Amino acid sequence: MNQTQLRLFVAAAENRSFTKTAEQFFITQAAVTQHIQTLETTLGCPLFDRRRRPMQLTPAGKSFYKDAKLILAQMNAAVGRTKEAAEGGSGSLHIGFLKGYERSDFSLTALRFRRMNPNTFLTFERQSSDQLAAGLMRGRFDLIYTWDSTNLRQSPEVDWRQADRIRLVAALYSGHPLAGRARLRRAELRGEKLLYMSPSEDYDSYGDETFIRLYRESGYRPDILYRSSDLEVILTMVAAEEGISILPDYFTNKLSGADNLVFIPLSGVKEHEEIDVIWRRDNTNPLRREWTDALQISD
Repeated sequence: MNQTQLRLFVAAAENRSFTKTAEQFFITQAAVTQHIQTLETTLGCPLFDRRRRPMQLTPAGKSFYKDAKLILAQMNAAVGRTKEAAEGGSGSLHIGFLKGYERSDFSLTALRFRRMNPNTFLTFERQSSDQLAAGLMRGRFDLIYTWDSTNLRQSPEVDWRQADRIRLVAALYSGHPLAGRARLRRAELRGEKLLYMSPSEDYDSYGDETFIRLYRESGYRPDILYRSSDLEVILTMVAAEEGISILPDYFTNKLSGADNLVFIPLSGVKEHEEIDVIWRRDNTNPLRREWTDALQISD
């Protein structure tokens, strides 16, 4: 098994075609097929169901796809660290953050840190909260920015600090009867078709329970039309007038002139979301401490 085989396998899985993969890498389809067959021989199982069109991964292929992506990422990181060491770099820091949080001031925090540590190599990954928690506990990340949707803060293996307190807003389409309001209460959204933005991908997390509880406290059970952890998908569906949503304002406050979208703050002391920065206590990367010091977060 080598890096070329892994790259071709991942590309073929994503393209669902050996022909497109061959075009992507400027090689023949026969070469792609040979590499994949060699990989399957090494693993002792088929990775693709070639009888289906478009081509599909087998169950074994789906499992190996996740591992192959991780292996390639780790190899790329190793190359980056090696180059950095050769060029006199001072280390690297791998940070995971919640989908959508790139629209907050997070990038400014990264820029300040980069200027304070010019030889540091920063890498980032944008994932859902459950993926971030799993990645942190496996040692994939030095630290993560996340909602505590998995109750990760209760683990004795981690330490954490609150990094941000985010206001929640109702996302409505422009023609909605409540679109002209300056503020809204969650109770006023009773009966609305809800496009529910979940912090995790399994839609049954600690964080989901926290937010569903807010509806119960407002006197009703939400009529959830659709669930997703993808904020862009949610906004697209609101703009199409499929329903409404409640979202963190870090994702909406920099959207100006959004087509057929209106964002209205929610009233209430609990109408907010806390973003935590979390790291493993056994993390020995000195840059992790420098990052939290830069945030004026004390250990």
